[in-house]
Amino acid sequence: MSKKRIVIKIGSSSLTSIDGTLSPLKLAKFCHAFAEFKKAGHDLIVVSSGSVAAGFKEMGYPSRPVTVRAKQAAAAVGQTLLMQQYRFQLTQYGLIPAQVLLTRHDFRDAEHYKNVSSSLSELLKRGIIPIINENDSTAVEELTFGDNDMLSALISGVMHADMLLLMTDIDGLYNKNPLLYPEAKKYKKITNIDEELFSQTDGTTTAVGTGGMRAKLKAAQAAQEMGASVYISTFRESESILKITEFSGEGTYIVPDTSRQMKTKKQWIAFHASSKGSIVLDKGASNAILNEGSSLLHVGVTDVSGEFSTGDVIDAYDEQGSLIGKGQAHLTAEKLRSVLKNESTASSIVIHRDQWVPMK
Repeated sequence: MSKKRIVIKIGSSSLTSIDGTLSPLKLAKFCHAFAEFKKAGHDLIVVSSGSVAAGFKEMGYPSRPVTVRAKQAAAAVGQTLLMQQYRFQLTQYGLIPAQVLLTRHDFRDAEHYKNVSSSLSELLKRGIIPIINENDSTAVEELTFGDNDMLSALISGVMHADMLLLMTDIDGLYNKNPLLYPEAKKYKKITNIDEELFSQTDGTTTAVGTGGMRAKLKAAQAAQEMGASVYISTFRESESILKITEFSGEGTYIVPDTSRQMKTKKQWIAFHASSKGSIVLDKGASNAILNEGSSLLHVGVTDVSGEFSTGDVIDAYDEQGSLIGKGQAHLTAEKLRSVLKNESTASSIVIHRDQWVPMK
């Protein structure tokens, strides 16, 4: 059997007791499953919620806090307690966990993005299990992932994981909310995530979680686009991680449209980099770069907005105003405007095809 690499995201609802506090028993069961998977020789990355659940009682709160300040404080206390539990359980199997806290900034900056990949790769090389969480104690809204579902999807992409496991409190994706509609049908396998599927999902959250099924579907869509299969279900002791990766689980599988994985550089352009400007393309240029695999030449550009430098990421729109892709600029905004104004006959590349990502 070939070596597998998976990312498993564990939601707060899968790690907590009825009162909303961290359950050492539930965490221990996950760690046992991790040990079995690692013993088989595979790579494992864990994205774990639970820091607020672990810390709010220690802070003296009678229940899970609701204000941002209180949740950040509880997360700061709870993150150490969460890691203590992981270390205690995993060391019984001879495994070492490593704490990794991330924010959006670690993905938006190209150099930081490379460092995330390099650091996680070195940990896996040494047989260590990265335990990743968002840095909830200091993150501001514009630098958050929204929930650990999307964080786990982005990690599965940058690490070119074979599969992303989203562990939640519902055993799969249904066409209706199964808690409200007993006749709801569960999807076994999904290949295309469309607006109809999104309309069927419930965007609400649990009492201890931040991401509903809609958030999981968005994360699955991102992971799928980056080449990873996705599994959504609840955790069962009788269902090993290895069994799940062999597509024998009882939950819902979402498989990529193609076996080709998006290159790490293109992932950064598509999902992480902040756009510094935009351009509008005529019909011919839109078709050439979307359907013919061509680089974008200046002759197809009809408008330029913003100020950007060479290497900055810019958005490309068609004549109808729809975003059709993103790419790294080969010309500065000033140079591009100058070229367009002078109507030069020599073709200048605006975005090279190797640094272009279609968005439709």
